[in-house]
Amino acid sequence: MENPFVVLVEAIRAFDTLGIDYVVVGSTASSIHGEYRASGDVDIVADVKLHQVQALAEKLKAEFYVDDLMMRRAISDGGSFNIIHLRAIFKIDIFVPSTELGKQQLARREQHPLDSTGLQRIWIATAEDTILAKLHWYRLGQETSELQWRDVKGIIGARRGRLACVLGRSGWGLPIY
Repeated sequence: MENPFVVLVEAIRAFDTLGIDYVVVGSTASSIHGEYRASGDVDIVADVKLHQVQALAEKLKAEFYVDDLMMRRAISDGGSFNIIHLRAIFKIDIFVPSTELGKQQLARREQHPLDSTGLQRIWIATAEDTILAKLHWYRLGQETSELQWRDVKGIIGARRGRLACVLGRSGWGLPIY
């Protein structure tokens, strides 16, 4: 099976080639900023425009299952779509930045090395934006998700003293993507 990061690199290479701004969010971002947690997928906020759908589908179709109709619908509705790596059967959920937090995640993203060589780099949501997103999902789940809460605690613990105070400014009620 392909390594999830190899699959991620294949997807973001298509975004980079087409000039599509993206940011990796969710459990992948929280693992980078806090404690590692295995996940069955990767979440990305990507500013895909309708005129880019055909080119993106063409770039991805050799390695991924893609549905350009689903992509168009997600862009029009401000929702999400997914692509599935054919060999690894690994899913990447792509969220269109239709809310303030999604737009802020793109605007404040940080580039991180993907390996020790630093040659492959990816855009990751900031630790603060990842906390906001995790708290949002935690609240949506009636504050019962141990995974979301553990991710928040892991980031706070790992980055103690290095977090900007964004929770008070955010109102913590921001809709996610």
